Amino acid sequence: MTTDSTAEVPGVVFSALFSPVVPFYADEYVTIYHGDSREIMPHLKPFDLLLTDPPYGIGAANDARFGKQWNGAAAPTTDYGVASWDNELVDLWVMELARHLCKDQIIFGGNYYPLPPAKCWLVWDKENGENTFADCELAWSSLDKAVRMKRHRWHGMLRKGNESRHHPTQKPLEVMAWALKLAGEVQTVLDPWMGSGTTLRACKDAHVHCVGIEREREYCEIAVDRMAQTTMGF
Repeated sequence: MTTDSTAEVPGVVFSALFSPVVPFYADEYVTIYHGDSREIMPHLKPFDLLLTDPPYGIGAANDARFGKQWNGAAAPTTDYGVASWDNELVDLWVMELARHLCKDQIIFGGNYYPLPPAKCWLVWDKENGENTFADCELAWSSLDKAVRMKRHRWHGMLRKGNESRHHPTQKPLEVMAWALKLAGEVQTVLDPWMGSGTTLRACKDAHVHCVGIEREREYCEIAVDRMAQTTMGF
């Protein structure tokens, strides 16, 4: 780990002479910034891909169904606490800044934002059975491909591979790895709303350089721990 403010990481600018931005964490492939994406993104160089899961404005951090991992009455629950980060959509100018920093974009929850018509929507079928949650989640993309779908069970404690869950709206690692692979040959990735770092972990496993930004210190710390885990392949 390094916090050297003169280090060189692809896609990143954090020279002490030109920028006040210093990384929370950096390794060979991953750089994490703790702060507001609105303040950090103007200091960054262009990227090949925006791969992100921004707040949708659905209040997930205040909803008891999300605030506790919903497994049914007989199953244990995980309390993620209550926060305000998902009360509103990301400001459109911030979303446009993120998009214009990146050659291609994959944005989960893109159906909540006024984005251009897309040829290639990514569909994640959660195989979550009968409940009040969405059967699928959608990602808008700029990719020149047909619509693609990934089935991956993610319903309370019934999760494929029993993957640990650290965040109320966390995406499965395998789903983010799938999205990254669909983007083709990319060398640098940006996730301005990284949460617990699933995009970063997928990139590190694929040996792709990734920059993540997160305003909640707790999730930055969780992401750092996840970067230390043994590399996984899909």
